[in-house]
Amino acid sequence: MAARKPKLAVWKFASCDGCQLSLLDLEDELLALAGAVEIAQFLEASSAVVAGPYDLSLVEGSITTAHDAERIRQVRAQSKALVTIGACATAGGIQALRNFHDIDDFIAAVYARPDYIETLATSTAIADHVPVDFELRGCPVNKYQLLEVVSAFAFGRRPAVSGHSVCLECKMRGTVCVTVAHGTPCLGPVTQAGCGAICPAFDRGCYGCYGPQDTPEMPAISTVLARHGMAPRDIQRILSTFNAAAPPFREESERHDAAHDQG
Repeated sequence: MAARKPKLAVWKFASCDGCQLSLLDLEDELLALAGAVEIAQFLEASSAVVAGPYDLSLVEGSITTAHDAERIRQVRAQSKALVTIGACATAGGIQALRNFHDIDDFIAAVYARPDYIETLATSTAIADHVPVDFELRGCPVNKYQLLEVVSAFAFGRRPAVSGHSVCLECKMRGTVCVTVAHGTPCLGPVTQAGCGAICPAFDRGCYGCYGPQDTPEMPAISTVLARHGMAPRDIQRILSTFNAAAPPFREESERHDAAHDQG
């Protein structure tokens, strides 16, 4: 009798779907993955749904409505393991910029009939609502890191996804440091690897799309950014993008926001 394949479910909350597409973008590896696990719930790819419980749930997106706050608890209850994927699920995403302002101002600026909108004042990470077994950062996530995470949980081992910085990826591909060589502001030293250091390879500074690495030295990177001409407001803004609500980025950006206000 053949062994039962682990049941995989993929769930979407507030997001652009890009991290789910990273799974479909596996192409050459996708058939092998489908042969190793039972893809029981993945509405981005198929309307066919197999009822839970599930051995592994991948969750994309942040919590922005009361309905989703309840729904993620239901997902957690029917999942043996739950992994969050992407900046939205691990840090609230770009939509977490609402956390720093009045949400009613955003709604009034975007919608002709704001009275139809029901939303929370904040966008929060999945881990703020339910226990999470592993977080895979990135905007979007690296498809090979995602494959490693699925394989690891499907077969009962810890994912081998390192938490080092983008700087190491620059050194591995032989990219000259854009800050040292050209004075270009770069968040590579505090950002988790996974993108392949794409921006520095094209003489651009890292924008921090993969969120904070395991041991980010935020005051140190701010000192370097200031040394290369960035004012407190500029530092606050460069830290307030796709991972604005990730604690290390949020705390450092708020410190520079306060410094700007004090003028």
